[in-house]
Amino acid sequence: MKRAILFLITHGIALAIGFAGGIYLLPILTAPPSPDSAMLEEEARAAVYSVELTRDAPGNDRLHWGEGTLSITPERIVHEGRLAPGPDYRVYLVPGPVGHEDDFEPLKATSIEVGAVKSFGGFLIDLPADVDIEAYNTVLVWCEAFGEYITAGTYR
Repeated sequence: MKRAILFLITHGIALAIGFAGGIYLLPILTAPPSPDSAMLEEEARAAVYSVELTRDAPGNDRLHWGEGTLSITPERIVHEGRLAPGPDYRVYLVPGPVGHEDDFEPLKATSIEVGAVKSFGGFLIDLPADVDIEAYNTVLVWCEAFGEYITAGTYR
């Protein structure tokens, strides 16, 4: 009986570790290549706003972070840098500063989702034609699947 219980506990732990590892690694393994850095630099030149992201920002932890530069043009959002890998990342324009998931929840209804992030070494997202970047002041990368803050930058 003790042996059966020990078997269930050890195999249950191994299963949980494997499942958690799969959630973390699957987005990395299935991610398309990031846009070429020269293309990102070219797109960023047209930026109206730009903000630096740091890995050690207050809302970040070891699994949820972003670093680099976010550039906002009237047509695109350009990220030159890196994001912690994860599932179901979305980019939002938010009408107020966000430094943690608790800050975003009250603003989500007045924010606009502009696109999905599929690569973790920089991205380029086209803004919908009817989006006015002046109506917002923050770009947020959000994990929709887990309701987790990844990174954000207040650009004005």
